[in-house]
Amino acid sequence: MKNNNFRKSGLAIAMMAAMGASAGANAAIELYNEDGTSFSVDGYFNAFYVNRDDKQKDVRDSRIKMGFLPNTIGFNFSKEMGDLTLGGRSSFWTTINDSLEGGKATDTAIDVRQFYATVDGDFGQVLIGKDFGLYARSNIFLDEILMGFGSKGLDAGGVSFGNIRAGYPYPTPSAQITYRSPDMSGLKVAVGVLDPADTVTGSDDENAAPRFESEITYSANLNDVALTGWVNGRYQSAENGTTTVDSTGLGYGIKASVAGLTLAASGFTSKGDNPVLAVNAPIQEEDADGFLVQGSYAFGSNRVVISYGETDADPNGLGPAGLGDFETESTTIGLFHDVNSNFKLVAEYNMFEQERKSDGTKQEDANTLALGAVVMF
Repeated sequence: MKNNNFRKSGLAIAMMAAMGASAGANAAIELYNEDGTSFSVDGYFNAFYVNRDDKQKDVRDSRIKMGFLPNTIGFNFSKEMGDLTLGGRSSFWTTINDSLEGGKATDTAIDVRQFYATVDGDFGQVLIGKDFGLYARSNIFLDEILMGFGSKGLDAGGVSFGNIRAGYPYPTPSAQITYRSPDMSGLKVAVGVLDPADTVTGSDDENAAPRFESEITYSANLNDVALTGWVNGRYQSAENGTTTVDSTGLGYGIKASVAGLTLAASGFTSKGDNPVLAVNAPIQEEDADGFLVQGSYAFGSNRVVISYGETDADPNGLGPAGLGDFETESTTIGLFHDVNSNFKLVAEYNMFEQERKSDGTKQEDANTLALGAVVMF
């Protein structure tokens, strides 16, 4: 088996899926392939030593945690049926963070973020099941520190947040029916109907229509400069008889690479939408926006990354968690070293600040050193 087959990790599949590629066709280790039927498995494992200087609480904390991407194992299926190819993917994402703040000693919950079937043909692809959303999809999957740690996340523990709430929202995995076009000379279009978030409360809650999301991506190579650009969006409306909440979001970005240098910029703007992730919670028609700028340089088996992001979210009635009442900024410097195609070492330093926008109260001020290792197949 060729070594490049092993390089296709769950992460790689997620990124390819973000750009509209067939997940089943890009699996890591092929276990069966006969008579037009294939079955394969991919995995992603990581752990970080995390040392955090929490200036707001005046404490220093050391932990062993997973990075921004949880540990994952995925199973991929494909079967040729005449002019159609039927496929499917089920992936299981699990935390290794036993020592969660306020959690249990062995609280390694399994999160099923992908469980879907696909139908491919000359027309493109139709996906049915649960997968990441389209809104903000390329913003996160093309993040240069995706395999790092980033900002610390919520105080309750769990995963780190990378650049979520500091440059982009999370494309929350949702039940969906999504169509993806064929590759049209670098242009790809995806449109989907997704299960809506309940953004109003009351005994007569109503979601008369599903959530609509879409993404357009374009990739080209101009004079040895690899360019990728994208625009994605979300719309849904919910009401309870007295209140109507129209939720809209727009994400966008561009990425350019030449030789070992990569420059990227992305952003989002939303109204009546949770600026962190799609959840069932009452929100109001308030605004949020954010941006992320990054640069990286690869030399030999190393890649250095500098990343800066901000999110500005007005109060939106999300309760004591204050997820819609904040201003953040996050700066990350990272070094990624490939020991080989299956093993990566990561050193990262993140500086994160958050203020409550409604009264200017500083909520978080922390510097985090994260040293980690990633094994994938």
